[in-house]
Amino acid sequence: MPKMIFVNLPVTELSNSIAFYTAIGGSRNPQFSDDTAACMVLSESIHVMLLTHAKYSTFTTRPIANTHATSASLLALTFDSRDEVNATLDLAVAAGGLADPNPQQDLGFMFSRSVQDPDGHVWEIFWMDPTALATT
Repeated sequence: MPKMIFVNLPVTELSNSIAFYTAIGGSRNPQFSDDTAACMVLSESIHVMLLTHAKYSTFTTRPIANTHATSASLLALTFDSRDEVNATLDLAVAAGGLADPNPQQDLGFMFSRSVQDPDGHVWEIFWMDPTALATT
């Protein structure tokens, strides 16, 4: 069985977060979703668990970070082209995200932009030229 990742994120408004993650390509898995959590499937191996603060607090006694004020992590997600990066960012902004909280990067073989979700979690949306990877 291939390894999978489940990114657990505390959210304040579950419905807003579901809309945002749907906009960046996620689909909701009802098997792991209820009124306190939503499992958003980004690929066969990448899942984002959106957890209300009350639900998130059942997994840890540590305080929930204010990710609007501090950086708790940078999450990166690949796309197939520069155009898809830009289009996904536009969809994410339309769904309540904030465009480019970090500077856009264009290294020629790699292009990235970032988007902040409604709860302040930052995602790097990027494309890498697969032919450039083969030469390294």
